[in-house]
Amino acid sequence: MVRLMGRSGERSTRRPSGPLARRRETGRSRRGEPAGPRGRAAGLRSALTGRSVAGQVFVLNLAIVLLLVVAAVVALVLQVRHDSTEEARNRSVAVAAAFADSPGMVEALRSPDPTAVLQPRAEAVRKATGVDFVVVMNTDGVRYTHPQPDRIGKEFVGDIGPALAGKTVTEEITGTIGPLVQAIVPVTAPDGTVVGLVSAGITTENVGGAVARQLPLVLIAAGIALALATVGTALVSRRLLRQTHGLGPDEMTRMYEHHDAVLHAVREGVLIVDGEGTLLLANDEAHRLLDLPEDAEGRDVLELGLDPDTAALLASGRVATDEVHLVRDRLLAVNQRPTDIEGGPPGSVATLRDSTELRALSGRAETARERLNMLYDAGVGIGTSLDVTRTAEELAELAVPRFADYTTVDLFDAVLGGGEAEAVSPLRRAALGGVRKDVPLYPVGRQIRFVASSPQGRTLRTGRPGLEPDLRGDSDWRVQDLERSAKVLEHGIHSLITVPLRAGAVLLGVVSFWRSENPEPFDADELDLAEELVARAAVSIDNARRYTREHSMAVTLQRSLLPRTLPAQDALDIAYRYLPAQAGVGGDWFDVLPLSGARVALVVGDVVGHGLHAAATMGRLRTAVHNFSALDLPPDELLTLLDELVGRIDQDETAEADSAPVTGATCLYAIYDPVSRTCVMARAGHPPPALIRPDGSVEFLDLPAGPPLGLGGLPFEATEVELPEGSRLVLYTDGLVEDREHDIDVGLQQLRGALETAGASPEDTCRAVLDVRLPDRPGDDIALLVARTRALGPDRVAEWQVPSDPAAVGEVRAEVTRRLADWGLEDLAFTTELILSELVTNAIRYGGEPIYVRVLRNRSVICEVFDSSSTSPHLRYAAMTDEGGRGLFLVAQLAERWGTRYTPAGKVIWAEQPAP
Repeated sequence: MVRLMGRSGERSTRRPSGPLARRRETGRSRRGEPAGPRGRAAGLRSALTGRSVAGQVFVLNLAIVLLLVVAAVVALVLQVRHDSTEEARNRSVAVAAAFADSPGMVEALRSPDPTAVLQPRAEAVRKATGVDFVVVMNTDGVRYTHPQPDRIGKEFVGDIGPALAGKTVTEEITGTIGPLVQAIVPVTAPDGTVVGLVSAGITTENVGGAVARQLPLVLIAAGIALALATVGTALVSRRLLRQTHGLGPDEMTRMYEHHDAVLHAVREGVLIVDGEGTLLLANDEAHRLLDLPEDAEGRDVLELGLDPDTAALLASGRVATDEVHLVRDRLLAVNQRPTDIEGGPPGSVATLRDSTELRALSGRAETARERLNMLYDAGVGIGTSLDVTRTAEELAELAVPRFADYTTVDLFDAVLGGGEAEAVSPLRRAALGGVRKDVPLYPVGRQIRFVASSPQGRTLRTGRPGLEPDLRGDSDWRVQDLERSAKVLEHGIHSLITVPLRAGAVLLGVVSFWRSENPEPFDADELDLAEELVARAAVSIDNARRYTREHSMAVTLQRSLLPRTLPAQDALDIAYRYLPAQAGVGGDWFDVLPLSGARVALVVGDVVGHGLHAAATMGRLRTAVHNFSALDLPPDELLTLLDELVGRIDQDETAEADSAPVTGATCLYAIYDPVSRTCVMARAGHPPPALIRPDGSVEFLDLPAGPPLGLGGLPFEATEVELPEGSRLVLYTDGLVEDREHDIDVGLQQLRGALETAGASPEDTCRAVLDVRLPDRPGDDIALLVARTRALGPDRVAEWQVPSDPAAVGEVRAEVTRRLADWGLEDLAFTTELILSELVTNAIRYGGEPIYVRVLRNRSVICEVFDSSSTSPHLRYAAMTDEGGRGLFLVAQLAERWGTRYTPAGKVIWAEQPAP
């Protein structure tokens, strides 16, 4: 139990108790802590207490050793005594027999005084042999000799009966000189009769003397043996103390019982193999998993009938982590670790876990994870573009081969065009994905009408998904196309899922998932997955459909605002390209505007942004340019008026909360005069035009940039450039030279390179530029206008200076008549004379000198009268009583167009007539 904080705020713990605590305490020195004398003494005291197994073993061993030493001493003493007694018996018998058989023994016994003869001889033998006495007696047991003379003549103490019978007798008795061992040997005459007896003996005191002399040595040896045994037992007990971690017998018993119960109750097999490959232990689960024989313990693991891989692993002892082995019908995950890592015995411990069900469960979990991943990928991978067909292709690419072997997406034709689907309209195959290219399904782009009995027809009719697990047994789907259905089956396709492609209440089409490579049919779980997958894709397809519809509307609006055909004129050869952005329509535009005097105005503009607002703003600006160009204004003045218009539009849009102002608009306006071959240009924040001279050199004209339209407050500057005939003027929007990957300088440099290698015609120039600069998916609109200049030569221009005299009008009419005759336009002489008469007369009457007349022959005949006055004539209806005021009315009736333009030196009144 752990207390987080003590009173002093420090972290404190309560010391655990019990066997495991003592095990940790006594095992510290094993984990690397120094075991000093104090630790060894404590361990020894713990061993001597007897509470632990080690202590009890120590006491028991010490008692056993002590008993063994005592028993050894006793046995040694008894053995010494026994050996001494035997020695005494043997010596007594030997002395008595030798003395009895000595020469003259019979004669001495038969002599009148045997004592006198035998006593000296007996004493000499006794002293020589070390026995305590040598006694010679008659057959009645009366002594003839004795070490103590007073005992001579007395009866011998002992059993002489056997000796009288001729036998040698040894016995232990207590005689007159104390306890002794004596031998009685008969003395026989030559005839075999016993004539006397000889007894030799040695007392117990003399026999135990040897034992007394050897006993100190025996005791010293026993003490040394006891000391050595005690030290050895202490060392063994100390080692046992470390190995048993100080546990007592009851604790050891409980621990063994617990360990044994756990070992045999765990759901993992446990095997212990020694360094020689012999199986030492296998629990019940190991026996069950490996089907081991009953006598498996003690046998080599290679001889247990295991599969070779598993047996080789167990015998090798190498480290293994979750190695999967197929043992019969089970998948076993094997973990193996060596046992000699920290000085343990050589060998290894292996655990076995049955992962068959786990593998099946993990397989299902892996399948679920794969499906979730596929749904996630569908969320981020389908709908990357707002293109209906591409979105359908992304669905097919995602499903193959992760879910199906073939996937088809069929959409209503109206959906592909951005419209609402109609149930009666046919479908068109928008996407087909598969593991093989030669699949006999309907190809992409094929228009299909599914019959009502087909799975797709039922799905479209009911709006519910369908599952066809076995196409070979279902004949309804074959009605759609019998021949193709047979080929589908031959191709190996055997299972089908159809899911309606529905976004809310809008039915967009049907998606079909086909299976061929996987022999298992589609199931209900996969049907749910297909429905979820298609539901996510349907949202993206519907978004793309709505975008397509909006985009089509915006493109239609934009194209209606752009020029559909170029006006007829002879000053320029023109080619153009207009490419809308993939992200949506924008505000780029261009225009070619014929002006008076055979001049032509070129306009290129750009409204920042995309969508309907940008397209509508572009239309308003284009209309304004048309209106301002009708005033025949110079480029800088026209841009000034356009700038004011954009400013007013911004004010109007800002006043409405739902509207957005024009965040940026640029424009370049140029007027080319084929008579003078000059071009006057001005730009408002637009990229500079490029000029390709007749020799092929390319330059970007240095025009003052000017601010974008709508800023106001700054003037625009016009620049006049003389263009040789055959020059090409290139006007463009920033979408051609700018992108997200490169700076505008890089784009201009690439444009220069394309123009340098372009062909001589405007069409070739447009083609060369787009080949180099057109991106795969333009992010902005691109407008490109290429105009090659022409010149109106002197043979087509007639010019006269007219004096301020009404009489000069007649001369002008005559000159014009002659020039028209030279041009072959005599039919226009009358109307031309009348127009010039009125215009010159007005100039003489109301204008100022100098006065010039110029007649141009182009697609039309143009009459121009210049004077220095800035007063503009007005067309009006004259009253019946008025004498004048009808000149301009007549001019307007006779001419196709007429008007006035102002120059820095005055004005020009012009009138055009169509040439025959």
